[in-house]
Amino acid sequence: MRGRPEPASDAAPGRVCGTCSLCCTVLRVDPLRKLGGVDCVHQRGGEAGCAIHGRAERPALCGAYRCAWLKGQLDLADRPDRLGATVDLVAPGGAPVLAIVEARRGAFDASPRLQAIAARFRASMPVRITAAADALDRGLPSRILRPDGSELRVRGDRVEEWRDGALVRATRAGAIERAARRVALAWQRLRVRGYRGAG
Repeated sequence: MRGRPEPASDAAPGRVCGTCSLCCTVLRVDPLRKLGGVDCVHQRGGEAGCAIHGRAERPALCGAYRCAWLKGQLDLADRPDRLGATVDLVAPGGAPVLAIVEARRGAFDASPRLQAIAARFRASMPVRITAAADALDRGLPSRILRPDGSELRVRGDRVEEWRDGALVRATRAGAIERAARRVALAWQRLRVRGYRGAG
């Protein structure tokens, strides 16, 4: 995505990817058999950008993706490669969520700026924090910062609710939900077998 000669039509004025290609690492790209959290084989580094940019074999997802920074929804200094995470406004089920996907696990906790962005958006919507490489590991945690000040930490079948740094409640998914999650994860692993990063 970097090396784009001119801004995308839906990019904010003055915003171009430049040397940032974090989405080329974070996103899962099925046509390239690439998992999230794995560098794309077509990344060339620096201003050179994507080796298949502008060519027919470039997946549609790559050309269509626009992070919140590129859309002008974050400050100019908050380009993803500087934050260590992509930030997107998504609407699963119709309700808006700020999705922060760490390029490397722990980026959110190490970045005061990512935490400030989360705090700003959290006033009006949940903020979901995940690591790109964790999609196939049900034991690794994700976090949801909720507008009411609480935080959900999901690790495998366990869901913890935290408030003001203290554990309020811990629950475990029911047997049917646990079985459904195991089946879904097994199906996902089967589906991406042979992808870069799945080994």
